Amino acid sequence: MVLPQFEYLAPKTLGEACNLLAELGSVAKVMAGATDLIPPMRDKAFTADYLIDIKNIPGLDYLEYDEKEGLKIGALTKLRTIETSPIVKEKNPATAHAAKVIASTQIRAKATMAGNICNASPSNDSSPNLLVQEAKLLVQGPNKDRVIPFNEFFAGFKKTALEPGEIVTGIVIPPLAENEAAAYYKHAVRKAMDLAIIGVAAKIRVENGICTDAKIALGAVAVTPVRAPKAEEILIGKELTDEVIVAASEAAMNSCDPISDIRASKEYRKDMVRVFTKRAIKDCLEQLAAK
Repeated sequence: MVLPQFEYLAPKTLGEACNLLAELGSVAKVMAGATDLIPPMRDKAFTADYLIDIKNIPGLDYLEYDEKEGLKIGALTKLRTIETSPIVKEKNPATAHAAKVIASTQIRAKATMAGNICNASPSNDSSPNLLVQEAKLLVQGPNKDRVIPFNEFFAGFKKTALEPGEIVTGIVIPPLAENEAAAYYKHAVRKAMDLAIIGVAAKIRVENGICTDAKIALGAVAVTPVRAPKAEEILIGKELTDEVIVAASEAAMNSCDPISDIRASKEYRKDMVRVFTKRAIKDCLEQLAAK
């Protein structure tokens, strides 16, 4: 494997990393697990004159759960850690599953969820789940810290709302209430390694047998992950019978306009949105029934 030449930088603090990134600009890339950097650099999909390695900066490798704030994931926390964590499996199984279906075990042992979303690929598996669960991103920049709601993070294909010098330091996912459940489904040719043909996430709240809130998000059907508001409207205020779920699944299918490419046709992607929206909603209902 031959990589293009680049300068390797290893700041010792977040402040130093942010200043370097602000100073060097677009010719520099932040490196955590590097699984979304090294392969495309090798394949000449893009080049970077500088790689800013944040792996040795303390305080970014954490995985915590707080009953009020929810699940807290550090920027350096590995996907494999999230996938296998007993507390994540108990408190937020959709997040554990979303981590589990990314690439291979070997890659998940290096890759991070923060890196997965900052790569801003339309087919990344973390984003639909984070979108329906209304996650927040903790961001540090050269001059200030801020919080970005996840639904404001993507600015287009491979583009994010990060400003010059800003680095995502953590992810916060609010706790699920007793009457709420979330699920993520990925459809790919193989269960491991392959990019998602489509991804569907759902979060459902049910009170006294009636759906009082619903969020549906779709991945790999647009340049960014998208919500399916018409599908959500069909679910809210109703008992979630098979007929209602089918109607919502069809609305989700009709709300998206994916492309055809080497992995799947537009028509196939739309039909799989219908299939997997139905599965995600039913998964949420099964989780609620088991509580």
